[in-house]
Amino acid sequence: MIPLSVLDLSVVTTGTKPAAALRNSIDLAVHAERLGYVRYWLAEHHNLASVASPAPDLMIGQIAAVTSRIHVGSGGVMLPNHAPLMVAERFKMLEALFPGRIDLGLGRAPGTDGATAHALRSRLDRREGDDFLERLHELTLWETREFPPGHPYNHVVAMPDDTPLPPIWLLGSSDYSSELAAQVGMGFAFAHHFASYDAVDALTNYRTRFKPSRWRAKPHGILAVAVVAADSDAEAEQLALSMDLNRLRRDRGQYLPLPSLEEARAYPYTDAERVLIARNRSRLFVGSPATVMQKLQPMIAASQADELMIITAVYDHDARKRSYSLLADAFELGKQAAA
Repeated sequence: MIPLSVLDLSVVTTGTKPAAALRNSIDLAVHAERLGYVRYWLAEHHNLASVASPAPDLMIGQIAAVTSRIHVGSGGVMLPNHAPLMVAERFKMLEALFPGRIDLGLGRAPGTDGATAHALRSRLDRREGDDFLERLHELTLWETREFPPGHPYNHVVAMPDDTPLPPIWLLGSSDYSSELAAQVGMGFAFAHHFASYDAVDALTNYRTRFKPSRWRAKPHGILAVAVVAADSDAEAEQLALSMDLNRLRRDRGQYLPLPSLEEARAYPYTDAERVLIARNRSRLFVGSPATVMQKLQPMIAASQADELMIITAVYDHDARKRSYSLLADAFELGKQAAA
């Protein structure tokens, strides 16, 4: 069976304030480790009422401190928002404190709206356009120390200097990200849960074009999917109603806390909105464990994913934990851990 991991957005709901959502993330991480999940990643989003965590590095430290085996990382750090040196130093610190358990996942997008992105970057530099490649190169140079002769950064050391950067993963939802990850020889995670690009094509291209590097000898492709599992198909369908309404609102630029099931049931959907919800359901796997497995297996097989990363953003925290428990049983994580 394929290993499972978790992508967590620290979901804020109409009944769960941001501070409680952060505590729920810590609780879920402990739960996931007990179940046998291999990785727990935290996202970076800003100015979104539905996401509590804008600083995954801070959450990584908190979660790694209360767990002992599970890998903890960023899904991801939005590199355009940060000075590469700062990213290098923070993740080297985390690696020093929790050796062998930290992942550095990097994203190209700002993770927010234009005004907030400007506020994040306005005091950093004045570079315009997509400078992700430049920033990624600089980040790796803090590790390799291959700045050109005479470069002023040759006299700057990313501390702690006795600790390497943790493994680097590139995150994406397009062919560009898969191509880049393959070319530079890094891990790759594909965001099927919001991508319009084909996941099978992205992961296949990544694997076939992968070039071994100092960062990774072999390709490792993670398929990130949104899943809602419950004891029955009917129960799972009810839990997914909150995600349906939330996605509908997000498509309209309304980034509100996740609504309750009662609010989602009472919402006066138009026929056009129901069509949009049905279309969005192509990115969401809903049902009992048997139903979810039946839906997921063809994509897992076709993409040859090395790992399945699950995001479950339902209203009730206990229902979310139950969903991850059911998936752990379905994928026989207990047997994997014992092997």
